[in-house]
Amino acid sequence: MVAPQSIPQRLQTRTDTTAQSGPVGEAANRFNNAFSDGLRLFLDGNWEGLYDHLTSGALYLLGLLTERGLQSLAAFLLLYIIYRALYLASERALDRSDSIEPGLQSLLLKTFRVASFFFIGTVVLDQLGVNVAVLVGGLGIAGIVAGFAARDSLENFIAGVTVLVDKPFQVGDYIEIGDQYGQVDEITLRSTRLRTVRNRTMVLPNTHMITQELMNHTKRNVLRIDVSFGIAYKEVPDEARAALLSLFEGDDRVLTEPAPSVVVTEMADSSVNMALRFYTRNPDQEVPLRWEYTEKVREKLREADIEIPFPHRQLFLDEAKALQGSDLLAPADDPANGEGPSAE
Repeated sequence: MVAPQSIPQRLQTRTDTTAQSGPVGEAANRFNNAFSDGLRLFLDGNWEGLYDHLTSGALYLLGLLTERGLQSLAAFLLLYIIYRALYLASERALDRSDSIEPGLQSLLLKTFRVASFFFIGTVVLDQLGVNVAVLVGGLGIAGIVAGFAARDSLENFIAGVTVLVDKPFQVGDYIEIGDQYGQVDEITLRSTRLRTVRNRTMVLPNTHMITQELMNHTKRNVLRIDVSFGIAYKEVPDEARAALLSLFEGDDRVLTEPAPSVVVTEMADSSVNMALRFYTRNPDQEVPLRWEYTEKVREKLREADIEIPFPHRQLFLDEAKALQGSDLLAPADDPANGEGPSAE
């Protein structure tokens, strides 16, 4: 009986056929052939030949794995060192840039990191003998399927990029969206986080941030605060104006230019509605200043003896024959309604 060829011998004779199939196909063919030969030796009971066959196969696989492993390790270390150098340089350059906000800086660095690791992984797998082209094609198909499955997340991602590029607001801005008001704490690719006046964190999807009406209270640097109030019709608006404008003396939080003002805004049913208007450069003081001066307006009007009316109605009855003889139309001093003089 002719002893089967060892693994190195068989590999040498099949060089032409396996070279066309690539490293992965070559390794698969070698393993199949070696397994077939080992099974035949086992069935024939050729234990010495089986021992030699397994020994030579193990040594060959060890050498193959060692060679490709060292190549892959060297490629990984070299590319990783280059990646770290480029990443640190990019991070320092972005930190020194005043035109790129922190949210966009984070997006650029994360994108660079993902692209770099994808490239490094591709090179390492190629050194290990993996058919990278087939792998990338499969990942592309899987990415399309995942995109349909995670459509909402993809929409939020695109909206997050839009927010970071268009800059309708930035981290630290005070914004109002819908009936919510707060300071922007963080902008991510999926959501925006606001800190409310109650010190709560509100997480809003980025699609919500670009589709809803949004008011930025910080963008213009100077912010006007309005405090609405009303006075009775018998009062004189100039007197209320003179009394309230004196409130700002010594308050450095309020700008002198544009100057504070008090204007009439409406002739309402029960009051003459007015507004105290003043400007500040501290958007973070908007809510505290509004609360503070709302109370000051009330106290100042009370000190100046200017009436702040409340809604009321007067009802006049003309020829109310249906109510004649009832207690509603009885004179104030009529004993029938219990308000007349008491008998002694």
